[in-house]
Amino acid sequence: MDCCSHEKKTIATDKAPKALGPYSVAVSTGHLVFTAGQLGLDPATNKLVEGGIQAQTRQALTNIKAVLEAAGTSLDKVVKTTVFLQDMGEFALMNEVYGTFFTENFPARSAVQVAALPLGGAVEIETVALLPCEDD
Repeated sequence: MDCCSHEKKTIATDKAPKALGPYSVAVSTGHLVFTAGQLGLDPATNKLVEGGIQAQTRQALTNIKAVLEAAGTSLDKVVKTTVFLQDMGEFALMNEVYGTFFTENFPARSAVQVAALPLGGAVEIETVALLPCEDD
């Protein structure tokens, strides 16, 4: 795909959970890929992983990594993340795991507490990443 194109392309992979509703797990256009929010769902069972906020954060970011790779990019190309937490009191626990996935050249990030997340999740994360271009 021409990176300067405004063509919309949906992204799918068996290495991440299927969408829980009428949306795509990611969409790319131009130089960017936008991921839908990922919960800490095991792609094999479509159920939340056990182990609380840290296990769910690890799984959510692992799912995002798989989606980005299916789109032709990677975590090191992420420019923005949004983290939705069911309990802001667990921010530090989430951040410990988050820091193992993003170790330098950090993306911009917002983190907000929400009243509830799908399936009773503790965390949901979405990203915006750069796509490599053939002329880059």
